[in-house]
Amino acid sequence: MQVDPTAAGFCPEKLSKLDHHLIRRYIEPKKISGFNLKIVRKGEVAHHTSTGLMDIERSKAMRDDTIFRIYSMSKPVTSIALMMLMEEGRFQLTDPVYKFIPSWREHRVWVEGEGEAMVTRAPEAPMTVQHLLCHTAGLTYGGFLPGLELPVDPAYAAAGISRAGTDTLQEFVEKLAKVPLLYEPGSRWSYSMSTDVCGYLVEAISGQSFESFLQDRLFGPLDMPDTGFTVSDNQLDRFAACYERAPDKSLRLQDDPETSRYRSSPAAPSGAGGLVGTVSDYGNFCEMLLQKGQFRGKQIIGRPILELMTRNHLGDHSLAQMAVGGFSETSNDGVGFGLGFATTMDAAASGTVGEGDFYWGGLASTLFWVDPIEDLYAIFMTRLIPSSTFNSRGQIKNLVYGALS
Repeated sequence: MQVDPTAAGFCPEKLSKLDHHLIRRYIEPKKISGFNLKIVRKGEVAHHTSTGLMDIERSKAMRDDTIFRIYSMSKPVTSIALMMLMEEGRFQLTDPVYKFIPSWREHRVWVEGEGEAMVTRAPEAPMTVQHLLCHTAGLTYGGFLPGLELPVDPAYAAAGISRAGTDTLQEFVEKLAKVPLLYEPGSRWSYSMSTDVCGYLVEAISGQSFESFLQDRLFGPLDMPDTGFTVSDNQLDRFAACYERAPDKSLRLQDDPETSRYRSSPAAPSGAGGLVGTVSDYGNFCEMLLQKGQFRGKQIIGRPILELMTRNHLGDHSLAQMAVGGFSETSNDGVGFGLGFATTMDAAASGTVGEGDFYWGGLASTLFWVDPIEDLYAIFMTRLIPSSTFNSRGQIKNLVYGALS
């Protein structure tokens, strides 16, 4: 792979500080074991580094084609898949979700209390597909994420909802019909299982399994051969181990590649967090986003549809004004949320750079962003849970923009 930071409009000396910073601040003190980082601007690869270990226990070095768990970086992929059906006239954003999941007509909204003492009411207006795509539907993560425990979460356990992927997508959404919504749809924002429901809608609307739809309409056309919900025997040697931060601040194995749940197909493939893939694969997805829906002469999604997706759908509000709960993959000040992507609306308010970008991250501290103004995208892959442990992602953005000529 040819790397040319100068042709991409970067100062090579400044851009080289990226690796130095991440190695000195994170790999050497064993905060992470390795990473894969790719930066592309104006069609030129400005930076691509694979360093450290992908598997500490087996002393395996990081590779350019290492396969990572991308967790919530699955959400933009699922959102694009669903919006491909909208541009075919198969649904409207304003359609009520119960049009496709009839049992959801009976949803109630939480008022107060928990368990048997919980008080609920009927919603003032139905939840729409748009609400699902931008996490304003009133769903939560059911207590499965640290820092995001909410009053309605025990109802998820009572309904038998799990993250194990043992239910089919239809069984999963039928169980979700029994949980109360945290708030009136559209009134607040909460990180949630909404994108898993979007995966079910892809199945219900297209008549095709979610997994095969992604393969036929996205992974195949975008040349993403290593992206999917499982890791095959042929891929196993490239599948990274995943780690979590132990109480003594050491790296503790969280998911061993050989015994990982990703080695077998889930009954319900999670559109919210179930994909694995490589930096190269996700780079092709980002290339399509940066090229306004085009990829190597193919129109994957229409430019106006993509522009709609990457706008702020929270009205005049930011996440700081709308979000409930303490977990997300972004800071909230000056940040809006569209249909599957966060977007930096006000760089001064957010205290960051890249105003006009759109992006998201994953539970294992991964990150991507696309900046149409600078004609740039970047992907950072590592394996540390939870993603809130360090602010490495914000530091990476500062170093990248600081190196622009």
